[in-house]
Amino acid sequence: MESAIPEQLRCTRTRPARASSDYTPPYPAWVAQFTPTTTQMVVGCFGVQCQGGRRKALKAIQPILDQLSLHHGPRHHDLAHHVDAEGYDTVIAMAYWDAIAPFQQWRTRPDVDAWWQAPARLDEGVGYFREIFLPHVERFETLFSTPDKFEGAALLASHLSDEIQEHGYWGGMRDRIPASQNDGLAAGRASADRPRPGHRVVVQGPDNVALIRSGQDWGETDGEERRLYLRSIEPVLGAGMDFLEQKGESVGCHYNRYMQHIDREGDPIEKSFGLSLWRTLEHMERWSESHSTHLAIFGTFMQVVQQMNFQLKLRLYHEVSVIKAEEQHFEYVNCHPKTGFLRVGQAQETG
Repeated sequence: MESAIPEQLRCTRTRPARASSDYTPPYPAWVAQFTPTTTQMVVGCFGVQCQGGRRKALKAIQPILDQLSLHHGPRHHDLAHHVDAEGYDTVIAMAYWDAIAPFQQWRTRPDVDAWWQAPARLDEGVGYFREIFLPHVERFETLFSTPDKFEGAALLASHLSDEIQEHGYWGGMRDRIPASQNDGLAAGRASADRPRPGHRVVVQGPDNVALIRSGQDWGETDGEERRLYLRSIEPVLGAGMDFLEQKGESVGCHYNRYMQHIDREGDPIEKSFGLSLWRTLEHMERWSESHSTHLAIFGTFMQVVQQMNFQLKLRLYHEVSVIKAEEQHFEYVNCHPKTGFLRVGQAQETG
């Protein structure tokens, strides 16, 4: 068993860990390990929204998918679909770079930047958005329930760790973030600018927002396990995701999207993930540890795990980052006012 924090990022703790040094987790878990030369990555959420169905949204995002395949494009991207609380079909490409330079070279390509800035984007009856995060590895952590399949940012990693110690208890997420050894990762000052919906809106977020992508892959489940996932776990998970999307501001969640993977033809894949942005890591922790919606998810999952005698084909993972203000960029074109970070301004204005 090893620490989730790689050796090159360990330092003398000035803030105590939540678990003791002799703690033994109740079940195994693994984390992604990056090469020492990977110090900062790019997580880009490129999305479209429209009314008229998933196929229409998929057609609208095609130019963005073509751009992602260009030179200096991401090393990996996922395609996913969601119908938001306002009834808009949303398709996103979740893209990952393992360094800033290639992303900047890609973003400033004339055939990428000119398309995004073109006046035609304002007249297509489609909303476009890009939410870009540039997390440093010392402010980033992952967790996997199995050691044999990568997802998301882990596809940029060199390997998965051996079994790690910092999991299976409330607070393990923070303990896996290297910066938490001496940084409380508290909220920074909020931007004075309030985002307002319009043709083009650029939003600046505050310091130390927390981004989480938390996913599940049930493609290999069968028999009783598959039945339990679809009839017991997924409905409770969906209810928790709906709460965060519709009422998340009450617990510190700026926005949440519960996405299902799709292929390039728009057909669903048996994988999903929640993608949410929080005021701080502490707000995320508080919801996880004490809110009824998450306790229901956790309790149902543990019942199923015990019922299956800890022998599961279901794969679970998450990735969490705490991001400085200058490492965020939110931009919305023709989007409705409850899209992503736009809803934060609305919440501020309405009290």
